[in-house]
Amino acid sequence: MPLQMYLNFNGNCREAVEFYANVFNVEKQEIMLYKDVHSSEDFPLTEETKNLVMHTFLNIKGSIVMFSDVPPGMPFTVGNNISLVVNCNDIDEIRSAFEKLSVGGSVPMELQETFWSKLYGYVVDKFGVGWQFNLEEKK
Repeated sequence: MPLQMYLNFNGNCREAVEFYANVFNVEKQEIMLYKDVHSSEDFPLTEETKNLVMHTFLNIKGSIVMFSDVPPGMPFTVGNNISLVVNCNDIDEIRSAFEKLSVGGSVPMELQETFWSKLYGYVVDKFGVGWQFNLEEKK
């Protein structure tokens, strides 16, 4: 599976996705908002957060580019709002790469089960590059 890109925005994700879809003349995909996901004690939803984009994507020239708004309270820095996504169906490979990338870096989200994946985590390596790892279900 090729690497994918994930772009984060500060409240204007929907506008950006519509812009890029128009620029590259590609089909818009379904947009999942934060309010579409159940609120929890760990992630309470404010009125401000509910209508932000949690996830969508575009297929641009054969590459999947994913998009999301950063929820309030999470850091957003233009220039650091791009991460690489590794979708893989090998748990050992994910754990090994995640561990190696975390040396000298930081781990904003440990490898864990989420509502979309049995294993997901986010690490920023020592060079400041963000890496998302997602266990892809075997088909």
